[in-house]
Amino acid sequence: MKKNMLKTAAALVFTVSATVSCSAQEQISLPQPSKSLETTVIEALQNRRSERVFAEKQMSDQDLASLLWAANGINREDGRRTAPSAINAQDIDIYVVRADGAYLWDAKENTLKRVSDEDLRPLVAKGQDFVLQAPVSLVLVSDKSRFGNRPANFAQADAGYVSQNICLYCSAAGWACCPRASMDTEGLKKALQLSESQEPMLNNTVGYRK
Repeated sequence: MKKNMLKTAAALVFTVSATVSCSAQEQISLPQPSKSLETTVIEALQNRRSERVFAEKQMSDQDLASLLWAANGINREDGRRTAPSAINAQDIDIYVVRADGAYLWDAKENTLKRVSDEDLRPLVAKGQDFVLQAPVSLVLVSDKSRFGNRPANFAQADAGYVSQNICLYCSAAGWACCPRASMDTEGLKKALQLSESQEPMLNNTVGYRK
């Protein structure tokens, strides 16, 4: 009887440990973003260009955290962001697509929540092979339900603001970046488990310069 109780307890501990381990793998805490770039806005504008060649190097969590903050991070105590948003709807969510899976970035918690174990870069690429060479693609998804009955072009504008932030940060950091509209929209909606009101608008392919 005592042995059976010990076995049951051991099994319970193993189950709880396994659950905690799985949960930890589903969410990644990112480092605090660095805000110490010395490049001026004028220099970033002067040097901005779309690049389609990337070094064979994975992007560090530190650099990714800094890029995401620049893209649409919280920069004020009231929760507002680095990118403008029509009527402050905050409709743009950023999905990080890498070889090891796809993640939804939580700006408030500065975490990545896994939404897919698959490499979805081919869906982002839609036949453009250079996308497959980049370590990261940031897919900008608008949840249009946050606008209520307001015009759909609000979402297009908000996605554009975030995409430009990404372009300028990459220019300032000396990284390669290519903003894109091409992608397998329907395939991504299914793979990212998006709702009917969510729509992939743009994507930015990012990596280090070769």
